[in-house]
Amino acid sequence: MATSTELPTRRGPHQVLPDPGERVPRISWPIVGIFSGAIALFAASTWAALADALPAPVTIGLSAIAIFVLFTVLHDASHYSISTHGWVNAAFGRIAMFFVSPLISFRSFAFIHIEHHRNTNDGDNDPDHFISGSPLWQAPLRFGLMDFPYLSFIVRNVRRRPRVEVVETSLLLVTSTVVILACALTGHFWTLALVYLIPERVAMFVLAWWFDWLPHHDLKDTQQENRYRATRNRVGAEWFLTPLLLSQNYHLVHHLHPSVPFYRYVAAWQRNEEEYLARGAAIGTAFGQQLTPDEYRDWKRLNGRMRRLLPLRKAARSSGALGFHAIPVSSVDKLTKESVLINFAVPEGLKDQFSFEPGQHLTVRTKIGTTEVRRNYSICSSADSGTLAIAVKHIPGGTFSTFAMEHLRPGDTLDLMTPTGTFGAPLNPLAVKRYAAIAVGSGITPVLSILRTTLVVEPQSNFTLIYGNRDAESTMFRRELDDLEARYADRLRIVHVHSRDPRHPPLLSGRIDRTKLDHWFDSELTPSLVDEWFLCGPVDMLTDVRELLIERGANTDHVHVEIFQGHQTLRNTDGFDAATVVVGLSGRQHEVKLAAGDTVLESALKSGIEAPYACLGGACGTCKAKVTLGSVVMDQNFVLSKADVKDGYVLTCQSRPTTPSVTVDYQG
Repeated sequence: MATSTELPTRRGPHQVLPDPGERVPRISWPIVGIFSGAIALFAASTWAALADALPAPVTIGLSAIAIFVLFTVLHDASHYSISTHGWVNAAFGRIAMFFVSPLISFRSFAFIHIEHHRNTNDGDNDPDHFISGSPLWQAPLRFGLMDFPYLSFIVRNVRRRPRVEVVETSLLLVTSTVVILACALTGHFWTLALVYLIPERVAMFVLAWWFDWLPHHDLKDTQQENRYRATRNRVGAEWFLTPLLLSQNYHLVHHLHPSVPFYRYVAAWQRNEEEYLARGAAIGTAFGQQLTPDEYRDWKRLNGRMRRLLPLRKAARSSGALGFHAIPVSSVDKLTKESVLINFAVPEGLKDQFSFEPGQHLTVRTKIGTTEVRRNYSICSSADSGTLAIAVKHIPGGTFSTFAMEHLRPGDTLDLMTPTGTFGAPLNPLAVKRYAAIAVGSGITPVLSILRTTLVVEPQSNFTLIYGNRDAESTMFRRELDDLEARYADRLRIVHVHSRDPRHPPLLSGRIDRTKLDHWFDSELTPSLVDEWFLCGPVDMLTDVRELLIERGANTDHVHVEIFQGHQTLRNTDGFDAATVVVGLSGRQHEVKLAAGDTVLESALKSGIEAPYACLGGACGTCKAKVTLGSVVMDQNFVLSKADVKDGYVLTCQSRPTTPSVTVDYQG
């Protein structure tokens, strides 16, 4: 995972990034095809070398071609472009990595390559600058050594990489060294050189030249300063260059849309060509001449027509009414030793009612033994994914969390209330925003839904997540966050803070507190420049963080707070009188008597009314209703906005009447 002790710096002027119109396929058949062909070619050339069936230069050339092609497989795998299933990308990536460079693990390569995308042309932070920033006379000498600076980059960042990844890379280094020494000592070194060592260096030379030098050399803008001029497209002779370079002559498209599969770069460019040109896209010809957008337009008039921007996708919106429904559990998967992911199989007829907005939550109801248990959990799936999932973290002694961890199985049924909550913010496909979130532990669940959906729906917005956990092993959705960082390399930054990990960098060790936040806020994550803040975690920490954000200039209405369990205040009946409450629910009116000091929700539940509720602490918003007659006072409110309160909405679990009679409507 690409963590960092520094938060992202501010970018130059933003412009909406055109939708490429291309999505990651379930399986990239062109990748399957070139992967199979390259493996077969390498096997054939190896057999020819061992059998002395072909001249050595021919076998070297064939093996080098196979390794060159396998780099494209590795490259797409590192961007999760081969399949929507993460494990498929990892499988292809690991196999291809053995051929491209057995000195580095696939995960380490993916980390390094994503850092290249984030810091393109930045001499201090771009691991590929060893090639692209080389003086011309040194460039050919460096081409064949492209992977050695990668090893140095791994060493410099070893403290912030997952232990499994470091161990894997170390084992590969040791194994590669042992194999080379063994071949040398047994008289088989020339065979190894012929079969692999020489072809691998030849392929590395060409890869550095075509994939790194040609797209990036002599460009001064970094990715942060101007993404349209941090790399270039190379036009002309495309009938020849496109298949020869496996579409990397359209490298600019790749840097703008990293998750687009390699064979769709040209289509993405043609779809929005004029939109890219309007932003000053860097373009060179096949022979190295640099073209301005106007010069390219003149050149293009001889070759074809331009295409316009297509509409962007929008996330689904919640439309269901409150109410419980029996929903089957489709899967229960362990996230960590103390948390599980629960997916639900929502029946077709209920899918509209269970559509949701990112940041909303579900109230779960079930009987455990003879006791009815009701809990509230945030939805962690993306709003445009078509799936409904929650994550449950085990609490020692917790009734439902223990049941979920130990007894819940696929096929079981839970009662779910239709989604509620207003933690998220409206999304706009044409928006250019900066989002930031601070989450601790299971506080990641609503933030993950917001993050996933935002990055899809707003292709030009950026997101920074500061996420606190005990250590890497206790981090919920660790792999999913890795995948998101790889897929949205230039728009997503995740900073992991570990409270009990002695290997973690000092700045990122301990709890998220004012001292750390002051440092980060001074390092360009300026609160007033973030459009929307999302905070989810322990109430005491969030209260402190919220105050600090507001002190630092964040807009109160754009600091969103979600607390899984609000604090329970001591019951105090002083100053409150008995009252009559009329509860509007499901189109019916229920009149109940409220005892002095009771909340509106308590009075409704005592009378047998199935009013919606979950946390009872003012944290979830499930019991939200509108006061249409009389007045109440709320003990605490972590959910409703100023506009909601002004419109008469209250949290009934926190509301005590201040007039003799009160009417509330749960459908208001």
